[in-house]
Amino acid sequence: MTVLLFGGNGQLGRELQRALAPLGTIVATTRSGALPDGSACETADFNEPASLVALLDRVRPDVVVNAAAYTAVDRAEEERDAAWRANAEAPGVIARWCAAAGVPLVHYSTDYVFDGQGTRPYREDDATAPLGVYGASKLAGEEDIRAAGGRHLIFRTAWVYAPHSANFLRTMLRVGADRDVLRVVADQIGTPTPAALIADVTAQALQHAGGLSGTWHLTANGETSWHGFAEAIFAEAVSAGKLARAPKVEAITTADYPTPAKRPAYSHLDVSKLESDFGIALPSWQDGLKQVIAAL
Repeated sequence: MTVLLFGGNGQLGRELQRALAPLGTIVATTRSGALPDGSACETADFNEPASLVALLDRVRPDVVVNAAAYTAVDRAEEERDAAWRANAEAPGVIARWCAAAGVPLVHYSTDYVFDGQGTRPYREDDATAPLGVYGASKLAGEEDIRAAGGRHLIFRTAWVYAPHSANFLRTMLRVGADRDVLRVVADQIGTPTPAALIADVTAQALQHAGGLSGTWHLTANGETSWHGFAEAIFAEAVSAGKLARAPKVEAITTADYPTPAKRPAYSHLDVSKLESDFGIALPSWQDGLKQVIAAL
């Protein structure tokens, strides 16, 4: 089959190129028309959603996987229109083409569709209430995909990281190598999730015989704070010989580190529906971290 992959240069897109390769021909796209290794690929500009139709018509994919998004959470508060074009309008354009062509669409959403006031892991049918522009734009994208009426697999995920690209783990290792003390927020709770895990589960879901359509939560299992994640990163990196010594990690509150966009204080996603529907056992976030550190 031909898989059209939007967002081939992001941390998830890079892992998807690996995980989806056994399924057939991967046609990757980026906004620049180049992949991270410098090789050429198709160009897709999510700032011009209507332009995507011509690409879809030309490639005529059997499956579309959309890993492209506007993910600058704080900047989105000032660039609402840009976030909305990439996260809501573009997925809607893609979904309507897929529905008309009978092509399944895989799309990724976020824990930021919730307000973080929950007291148990969020289920797929829990009420959404995004706190900022980023979460609202991603929720609008979900709604446009559902409204298109075609087969879709929307995976909400959270706290994504990888041994490459820009993410919290790589930032911590870079900064931690130069400092004795770091201050990290301890009152936001969620689940660190390797991009490779998301990509591998996506490949399994596309090969599942059930032809399922819907929304699922896809993260590793368990929960921690950003502070807890940082401490675990340093402990694992030292244990694996990737870091000479671990800095001290001081716990601070969200109020101590103000940002333009509000973050959900609690965004642990319940993954039991995905595990049940697809017969997949998701690893703990700690096991996921070990694998990513080993891959550095």
